[in-house]
Amino acid sequence: MTASDNVLLSSDPVFRDVLLGLLEGCRDLREATARMSETVLNALMSMQADEACGARWGERSEGRVNSRNGYRERGLSTTAGELTLEIPKLRKGSYFPDELIARWGRADAALAAAITEMYVQGVSTRKVEAVAAKLGLGSMSSSRVSSMCAALDAEVDELRTRPLDWQRWCYLWLDATWVRCRVDGRSASQAVVTAIALGEDGRKHFCGADVLDTESYADWGSFLANLRSRGMEGVRLVVSDAHGGLKRAVAERFQGASWQRCTVHLLRDVRGHVHNRADEARASELVKSVFAQRDPLVARAVLRRAVDEISSFSKAAAECLAGAQEDCLAYMDFPAAHWQKIRTNNVQERANREIKRRTRVVQSFPSRASLVRLAGAVLAEEEDAWAQRRVFRPESVAGAWSARVRRVPTELELKTAERRAADVVAQALDRAADRA
Repeated sequence: MTASDNVLLSSDPVFRDVLLGLLEGCRDLREATARMSETVLNALMSMQADEACGARWGERSEGRVNSRNGYRERGLSTTAGELTLEIPKLRKGSYFPDELIARWGRADAALAAAITEMYVQGVSTRKVEAVAAKLGLGSMSSSRVSSMCAALDAEVDELRTRPLDWQRWCYLWLDATWVRCRVDGRSASQAVVTAIALGEDGRKHFCGADVLDTESYADWGSFLANLRSRGMEGVRLVVSDAHGGLKRAVAERFQGASWQRCTVHLLRDVRGHVHNRADEARASELVKSVFAQRDPLVARAVLRRAVDEISSFSKAAAECLAGAQEDCLAYMDFPAAHWQKIRTNNVQERANREIKRRTRVVQSFPSRASLVRLAGAVLAEEEDAWAQRRVFRPESVAGAWSARVRRVPTELELKTAERRAADVVAQALDRAADRA
């Protein structure tokens, strides 16, 4: 030990005692490094949680805006050894040390993905150990694989069953993606259904996930009933694709909430009824022009004219668009600042892409439990990222619950909207002609 080290240790008794306490019982320098890293990381997370709360843990302060609610443990594998992180939990909102995990947890993320992926495929322990060795993490016994999966199951189960009554939820996105899974000894497509909601805090939260045989009314009804039983209240708008069973279940489980048909899926459905390239361009431009309007009265007028134009070359496409007149424009009853986020199911599409990306290498999952485990873990990672940013400010979100009554437009307003709609449709047809 150098003279400068002696000065440092002797000048700060608290630091010296903590450091000596960590070193006691360590068998070698590698273990000592792991323990010190663990202590430093936990201390940094505790300090960040204090900053989020506006006061130190246990301190009474007028500046406090939140409080602690215990912590959850997360294992972190590093080249120095296995660390146990104690991630603070907050009573309102969530906290996740994204910048710390991103810097220190690359091996942990790679290891978790590799082990889970190999586990669900029934890969041999020898191959698991080979992957762990490539990651620079030493040997990986079958017991450790089992314990990691058990820990992952616990985290996913907590996420899927946690109470939702700690705040109101204004917007709810629902969707399903299909993955093959073994059921009763045979491989069959199973629907991985997920729910993502926006709360009063202005952030997205993962609220539910399950694996279903079909997207029937009964299955969706059971899934939504689970959300309600866990305390989901205040939903003003549900966004999803046009699935009959889902729409009916939403109407029954979330009475009073509007239903928004995803505009992206509607555009695909309309185009699916058109088989001529020039007509497809016209249909696309006409439908897009509807959702480009900022005035609800003009948007409805454009939609009616678009239906008339499309019917000239495809009755089926026109009927598809006409049948969605109210459902595809439900988002316009909410704050204009929210429209871009709530008129499509892109929130779910991004989550589904992550699930597909992680499950693509697995041809068929050995069980529903293994599928739920991996899908839940993917969504848990997504929510960790969401915790670092708001979609809307809380004061903006409050506008979702403001009462809005559609007034009866005057005759002059209707005529003005029709004239504007005629110009919009003409411009859309010109763009389509240029594309063709």
